[in-house]
This record gives sequence, structure tokens and C-alpha cells, in this order.
Amino acid sequence: MKNLVTASVFALCAATAADAAGKLNLYVWSESFSPELIEKFSKEYDVKVNVDGYTSNEDLLTKLQAGSSGYDVSTPSQHFLRIMIDEGLIQDYGASKLKAYELIDPRWKNQWWDETQAYSIPVAYGTAGFAVNTNEYTGPLDSLSYFLEPEAPLAGKIAMLSYPDEVVGAAQLYLGVPFCSENADEMKRVYDLLAAQKPAVAAYSSDNIASRLASGEVAAHFWWDGEELKARVNGAPFAYALPKEGLVGWIDSMVIPNGAPNRENAIKFIEFMSEPENATEQMNFYAHSSPMTLVADKVVYTKEKAPELYPEVPVEFSRTCSPAAQDLVNRVWTQLLQ
Repeated sequence: MKNLVTASVFALCAATAADAAGKLNLYVWSESFSPELIEKFSKEYDVKVNVDGYTSNEDLLTKLQAGSSGYDVSTPSQHFLRIMIDEGLIQDYGASKLKAYELIDPRWKNQWWDETQAYSIPVAYGTAGFAVNTNEYTGPLDSLSYFLEPEAPLAGKIAMLSYPDEVVGAAQLYLGVPFCSENADEMKRVYDLLAAQKPAVAAYSSDNIASRLASGEVAAHFWWDGEELKARVNGAPFAYALPKEGLVGWIDSMVIPNGAPNRENAIKFIEFMSEPENATEQMNFYAHSSPMTLVADKVVYTKEKAPELYPEVPVEFSRTCSPAAQDLVNRVWTQLLQ
């Protein structure tokens, strides 16, 4: 992902409470928030909104661990949100007391990553799997086997992401290995699968996925549902696999980092983004599913138009692993890329 939307971006580390009045500093997934909604909030509340973007949960965690980020709202995924709570990096802002809490789909309330819903309000969720260029590949898409154990015509024409988070998860789903396994033998099977796939992988990259796939440089790419969807509805010959083994899920939530200089504006923004009209507009912009109450007749990506967003296969969410389990994941990935 690249740097963000149209709102201004600046260095925020020097921000202090003294110069914070009428401001809101977002540090969120790049290109994830609707610029129109940012502008609407800015006008309604007379708040200057600065937006900066990151492309991995690791980048966000590193920034918050360094302290004094100057940011007011961030959007970690569920397993990193749990780490941030445990490490005391984000605020208890009484999320369950907000109107926004009442607008969350009940199935997403009080989950393991924030049991008391004190620290977060969800904003988007989706899956990671593999997408294909249908001009290059017309075979079946109902199993991860076509991607993880590729034969012609996909052998040598596939690409993976450049980090392990969801790739290792997909391999675990395929093999029936539980997420966060501390069993070295089970993780050896994960490594063996990915190592056997490696000669058939043309690239390990998380950048320029749409162009790599559209150009035919590769016929299949590990990707996210919403990115594939946006490209497809704009005319790209793409399809998103819905494998019987399942998909790796994620859910991003709005949190307030410690030391946020504009806490009140952050809460106003979280409430604003959670209003049904705005949550619907956000889903229509981002093309990922929304965990909030929506205005049904204004949803663009319905089940008929966007089956990617309504998978009927198992979805397993990435977990916050123990140090021992995370060490095994890191070892699998490090050895794979050597």
C-alpha cells in the first residue's frame, strides 16, 4: 500500500497538547479512509485532519512502542490490537459507553482482542487469500491446493506477499495446523509446504500487486478481498478464490494511542465514522466489509455484486501468538526466504 488519501500529511512527532486545538492526527492503513468523509468530518467539527499511512501492523507497533507518536487514532488489526492493550500502548477510552458501540454488529462485540470493548471500535474486516487473472488461468478456485501446490499453468506464475502474517496462516489452514501452534513438527510441515512451493513462486512482494497480476507477469497472487474487488469492478479480469479449506480473516479497529494530543476529537471522529450513513460510505469507498450498522439500500458491494465480501467458507482470524509460537512462525519465514 502507498501513502494516503488527499488530506495533508506531516511529521507529527513534534505535536504537543499545546498546539493540538482543532486538530486530529490519524495514523491508519494507507488509503483506507474515504477522503470525502475526512473532509465532511473536518467541516462539521471545524477540525483540521492530518492523515498519515502505514502498510503493516509491525510499522504501527514500532511507532507506538517508540512513544510520543503524536497520533490520535490508529487502526490495528485484531492480533496487534491485543498486543497493544497488553503493552499499555493504547487508551481505555470507554468505547463500550459510546453510541458507536451500540452500532456494532453483535458478532463483533467483546471479542478476545478487546473483551470489555474498552479500547476499540471496529471499522472494517475482510480476508486474505489468492486472486487470479482469468485471462491467464481458468482452472478451479475451490482449494488452496491450486496455489500452494501449483501445477501447470500456475507453476512459476504465482506470487506471495512479502511477510508471513497471512501466508503462514493460509498454509496452516490447508494443512489443518492450528494458528499459533507451538508444535515444532506441525510448523515443520508448514515450512515444508511453503519450501516446496517456492520454486513455483515468481515473486514475494506486497507492492504493485494489481499491476503484476493485470500485466500477466503472474497468473495468481496472494491478496486481500477488497483490493481484488476494487480492481475487478473497474474492469480487471480478476477473480478471488473461495477455497474449501478457508480464508485468513482480519478486522481493523479504531484505537487511541497513549499521549494522543487530541483525545476529544479522536472520540468525535470514532463516533462520526460509526454512524450508519458514514459507515456505509466508508464501506463503499474501502470495499471491505463493515462491522457496523449500515444503510442497506446504499450499500454498493452487495452479496450479488461482491461475493468476495460474503465468503461461505470458513474464515479463521489471525491470533496473538505466544512467544514460542511466534518464534516458530519467524523461523519458518526466515528459513523460507534464505
